[in-house]
Amino acid sequence: MKINFKRLDHIMLCIPKGKEEEARDFYTNVLGLPELKDLGYPLPNGAIWFQMGDIQLHIRAEKDHGLSDRHPAFEVNNLAEVRAMLEGHGIAIKNESKIPDRNRFSFRDPFGNRIELIEMI
Repeated sequence: MKINFKRLDHIMLCIPKGKEEEARDFYTNVLGLPELKDLGYPLPNGAIWFQMGDIQLHIRAEKDHGLSDRHPAFEVNNLAEVRAMLEGHGIAIKNESKIPDRNRFSFRDPFGNRIELIEMI
């Protein structure tokens, strides 16, 4: 089975709790990125989203739980098939919070890196 990667959808970077306004100021006023505010749905887990060319940059305060939540997210065409293939290899899948315009899940590679896969609906 082949994963049909379409594109890099977003990258998520993490910040310390309580630094959201500082991050918003840096990414908006220093880097000049437009913040995505009116998407028609609330952003999950207090995230702040920015448009960066043809991908998005997601910023979120990180919980201290050992493994980082930082990750790239790749859009694919065949999410259900990919999930079955990964589970067939014994890879644990984590269902992510719901976002109305996409299905998604994440997993960790053998080195602890988080990878998110999404399919637009």
